[in-house]
Amino acid sequence: MTARPDNLLDSGLLSPVRVGTPVEEAVGDLAWLQAMLDAEAGLARAQARLGTLPQKVAEIIGAEARAEHLDLRELALAARETANPVVGLVQAFSKRVAAVDPAAAHYVHRGSTSQDIFDTGAMLVAQRALRLMRADLARSADALAGLAREHRDTTMAGRTLALHAVPTTFGLKAAGWRKLLLDADLRLERVLEGGLPVSLGGAAGTLAGYLEYARLDGEGPLDPGGYAARLTDTFAQETGLATAELPWHTLRTPIADLAAALAFTAAALGKIAVDVQSLTRTEVAEVAEPAVTGRGSSSAMPHKRNPVLATLLRSVALQVPVLAAGVTQCMLSEDERSAGAWHAEWQLLRECLRLTGGATHTLVELAEGLEVRPERMAGNLALTGGQIVSERIAAVLAPKLGKAEAKQALTRASHTAQESGRPLGDVLAESDELSGHFTAGELAELCDPARYTGAAAALVDRAVREPH
Repeated sequence: MTARPDNLLDSGLLSPVRVGTPVEEAVGDLAWLQAMLDAEAGLARAQARLGTLPQKVAEIIGAEARAEHLDLRELALAARETANPVVGLVQAFSKRVAAVDPAAAHYVHRGSTSQDIFDTGAMLVAQRALRLMRADLARSADALAGLAREHRDTTMAGRTLALHAVPTTFGLKAAGWRKLLLDADLRLERVLEGGLPVSLGGAAGTLAGYLEYARLDGEGPLDPGGYAARLTDTFAQETGLATAELPWHTLRTPIADLAAALAFTAAALGKIAVDVQSLTRTEVAEVAEPAVTGRGSSSAMPHKRNPVLATLLRSVALQVPVLAAGVTQCMLSEDERSAGAWHAEWQLLRECLRLTGGATHTLVELAEGLEVRPERMAGNLALTGGQIVSERIAAVLAPKLGKAEAKQALTRASHTAQESGRPLGDVLAESDELSGHFTAGELAELCDPARYTGAAAALVDRAVREPH
């Protein structure tokens, strides 16, 4: 096999999130070529099982169906002449088989069509990539469950519209991140379990070519409907994919569903990423990414350690939903075979797979190594001198002063506390309106953020008990 020049390799220079990750190899050109060859081999085995192709031929085809036997670059160049990579693949593969047994070469791609092989190969690539992603999601979910338990009662500022709102706990935040991962994994699982079907339709979705060759090669009369069903089921068994109810050359539900699940997964990881980015700001510093020598350094500012992992995750979350929308748009496939919509899917789908797979792998390192800083959380909680629990104080004061009066008194006290820099509890203790209603100790307790986290602890307990 001729090596490709370095200047033609997609080394991932502009896509660092997937560089060196398992999914990169799983969805690369070589993997895609192997998946199409696996489809050819699986089809031959299925036809042999049904008695319409010699068993010995199926064995030869299976043995020769190795990507390293073919020249990727030559196949890519040949694809320009036919608008898809399968025509050149079949020609090159047939020559390979013919070198072993000339008679066997006549059975390569028997009755098939390019889209059957490519789409089945795409489903195999997706299956292998999704399994990698689910393993990564499981590891990250376990890590986040550990953080949720460890920080069940670690109080921090809840923030809405970028400002302090009411107290929450880091445990609840980690449990929420984990829930997103479980939701993403559920969507990937649904696609994996029955949503990745073989493609078997022949030239225009009627399986006519398969049936005609089966009639010529088989023994006895042929029931078209029965044979078509048996061939589809057997092909699915041989490849480990699902059976399709109908040929789906222009019925692109499997591709659209796959893209949607990948888009959700990328966006779920992106939510975690933007939270980490916000919490790792210099003036917040409540979490930090795992420290690795040299990582995150700035080319101009030696003091910086940038949140590289979260940045990579966020970049994926901004790309994949857009790419997935393009994949969904390709459902507009005319007639029984599209002139362009099918072709437009290929690179979009591959990018969705490798970006999302790169992100799930990146998240494992972030989730397992995230540094949590409770002391910074406590320090930030104290920034407003107890005003972060104003919701609670307003609720407690209302029955004693009346709702309107309580709000006015609390507004005045909050303004005084902010202007003077004194704790809200101290200002309230000196307020004439509250005289006789609370002791200084009671006010201090009311203003303690750790005593106003609602059901956070119970929510964490419930969340981490859920199976995944």
